Amino acid sequence: MAVYTEVTDEALASFLANYDLGKVLSFKGIAGGVENTNYLLRTDKDTYILTLYEKRVAEADLPFFIGLMDHLAHRGFACPQPIRNRNGNALGHLEGRPAAIISFLEGMEISHPTPDHCFMAGVTMANMHQKAQGFSIERPNALDPSGWPDLVESSRARADTVEPGMEELITSELVFAQQNWPAQIPHGVIHADMFKDNVFFLDGQLSGVIDFYFACNDYLAYDIAVGINAWCFDDDYRFDQRACSQLLKGYQSIRPLEAAELAALPVLARGAALRFLLTRLNDWLNVPEGAFVVPHDPKAFSARLKFFRQSGSTVFDIA
Repeated sequence: MAVYTEVTDEALASFLANYDLGKVLSFKGIAGGVENTNYLLRTDKDTYILTLYEKRVAEADLPFFIGLMDHLAHRGFACPQPIRNRNGNALGHLEGRPAAIISFLEGMEISHPTPDHCFMAGVTMANMHQKAQGFSIERPNALDPSGWPDLVESSRARADTVEPGMEELITSELVFAQQNWPAQIPHGVIHADMFKDNVFFLDGQLSGVIDFYFACNDYLAYDIAVGINAWCFDDDYRFDQRACSQLLKGYQSIRPLEAAELAALPVLARGAALRFLLTRLNDWLNVPEGAFVVPHDPKAFSARLKFFRQSGSTVFDIA
C-alpha cells in the first residue's frame, strides 16, 4: 500500500456522500507497498480501506479483483469485502482515479514468521485456491514469462548500477525461464502476491489475506513458488528449509500436489524470484516524483534467484 494521489476534503466528502458509512472520524494515508494509493478511513460505524487504483492497475481488471474478493468472502474465506454504495456499485472515481472502499481486516503482519506461521500460510493458500473455484471471471497473468521481456528491456541498461552483474542475471534467467517453463499442470485463480505483509495474524492464528490486485489465472503451483520466495528467507536472504517444508506441508494438507507440480517447483521458484526482481528493479529505477513511498530493494530477489539457481530440487522436500 502507498500514497501517490492526495485526496482533498471536498473530494472525499463528495465521494462518501454516495455511501452509508457514517460520520468520518479520521482519514490518513498508508505509506507502504508500491502499487495503489491507500487510505485508512475511520467512521463512527466502522473502519475501512479506501483505495485509488494507480496506473499499473488497469481499470478493466477491477471487476475481476472486486468480484474475486466478493466470491471468496461469501464462501467463508477471510479477506476484505468490497463495500457497495447506495446504487449497488463497488467501484467509483475519486481524484481522477478508479476507487473502491473495502472492509478493514483485523490482525497484523508477522515480520519474522516461524515454521508454524508458514504452515498456516500454506493451508490458507490452498483454501483460497479451492474456494476460488467457480469464479466466473478470468484474468490472464500479465506478469507471467510473456511479460518479462519488456521489464528486462526497460531496466537492463541501468541494472548494474543497482548491483554489479544484475544485467547478466536478468537476461540469462529470462532465457532459462522461456526455455524451461512448465506446461499442463493444474491451473486456477491464484493470489500471486501472498507476501507476509498481505497476510494477517491475530491471537496466534491467521486472520485473513489482503491485497488481491495481482490475482489472476495461472498455475496453482506458481502461487506456491511465490509463497516460498516470500516466506522462506530471513532478513539476510538466507533460505529457511524448515519454513519451506512447513509451508508445503500446510498446503498439501488441504490440496495434495501432483507429481508434475512438485517437479516444476524448482523452475517456478526461479521464475517467481525473477518476476519480483524485475518489478522491484523497475520500481527502484523509476520512483514517481512526489510519491510518499519507499520502493523495495530489488537485491532481496537477486539473492533469492541466485540461491534457486544453485540449489537442487531437494530444497522442496517436505520430509
